Amino acid sequence: MTDTKTFLLPDLGEGLPDATIVEWAVKVGDTIRLDDTLVSMETAKAVVEVPSPVSGKVLKLAGAAGDIVVTGTMLAEFELDPSQPQRADGQDTGHHHGGGHAAPAAPAPQAEAAPAKAAEGERADSGTVVGAMQSSDAVRSEQAVAVGGVKAMPAVRALARKLGVDLARVRATGAEGVVTSDDVKRAAADGSAAAGAAPAARAADRAAAAAPAPVAAPARSALSASGRPMRTQPPGVSVSGQPEQLKGVRRNMARVMADAHAKVVPTTLSDDADIHAWAPGNDITGRLVRAIVTACKTVPALNAWFDGDKLTRTLHPHVDIGIAVDTDDGLFVPALRNADVLDARGVREAVNRLRAQVEDRSIPASELSGYTISLSNFGMFAGRYATPVIVPPTVAIVAAGKGRHQMTPVMGGFESHKVIPLSLTFDHRACTGGEAARFLKAMLDDLARPA
Repeated sequence: MTDTKTFLLPDLGEGLPDATIVEWAVKVGDTIRLDDTLVSMETAKAVVEVPSPVSGKVLKLAGAAGDIVVTGTMLAEFELDPSQPQRADGQDTGHHHGGGHAAPAAPAPQAEAAPAKAAEGERADSGTVVGAMQSSDAVRSEQAVAVGGVKAMPAVRALARKLGVDLARVRATGAEGVVTSDDVKRAAADGSAAAGAAPAARAADRAAAAAPAPVAAPARSALSASGRPMRTQPPGVSVSGQPEQLKGVRRNMARVMADAHAKVVPTTLSDDADIHAWAPGNDITGRLVRAIVTACKTVPALNAWFDGDKLTRTLHPHVDIGIAVDTDDGLFVPALRNADVLDARGVREAVNRLRAQVEDRSIPASELSGYTISLSNFGMFAGRYATPVIVPPTVAIVAAGKGRHQMTPVMGGFESHKVIPLSLTFDHRACTGGEAARFLKAMLDDLARPA
């Protein structure tokens, strides 16, 4: 009897409940060898290549690119090839090759929108840990992220950057105009989409130019033909849109924020840092980092972790600052390690490196956790004060708003001084109001220094 093996999607070592398929390296019917790349999966932290746990023929795959697979359910099913190398079940590889049988997954909610998937039939759910990867049957349709009018998965964007390919000039062959890795490799090979090169004319473009212009649809209006306001829908009809499944970073962000909201007892203090005395050339992020380090040394209670279940507190002798980085995919918080021993240049170089790694999704998962306090510099966009969310086990986060000038009383009159609004949110289970106020005061004093 033919021996088959079901491979379950592991948690990729990050404790996340699911992951998104980026690209399969095989298709049903292909043969694959032990430890060859099986699939690229996107988690909340990175794009990870998952190796095959066996040698054999691919019988079933959990879904298509963009589908979500639940940790612990089937990722792939194989027919083992006894003539090829296999790994013993007891061998420690970090991958658990589950073969258990779980209940069939519930039908996908968008069956009408995806008739092709309905034809695939039900899949059995199984569970696994990378160390042991798990996959789910309950896959849900997702779309590649569109940036600059180009739709592509993060791994494809990273590949394009590596090969020097301008995604805007690549001919997309994926579903719904998504650029695939094969498209990027093809463009790199023939040089048709080199970054910085003049765009080449295409026959398709010329054909499109020769085609008659489409008739524009009439613009929507809230007025009737007589010029009076009208209802666009009858009373009682709710507004409807196209629901989309959250994925990757946004999916994890939703879970983390909800968990933080349920556990933390937040209190926020706000004040303005007067930076009128700053010498030219001061780096705002560098000064904020230095001020946080100074405050952590002055009031160690906020540079800490708190365990609400055991009611224990850990004060840290070092300062690792989580720097909030906003992306189209969602919020990343990479850790600026050993901020207490970095000079201004070291801080700027480290922050630039972290941002670049976040943008191309090359940042290691280990760099997205373990920080002792957080900083959100949302003022680079807009806003003055905020109530930023503390993510356990940390107990404090500093938020810097948009700088502005305000009239400040001085001896003999008033002067216009530039100030930076600061908001300090702390977990009142672990810190007192006095400790938080002294922490904020230490930051204000450090930021008031000329350099």
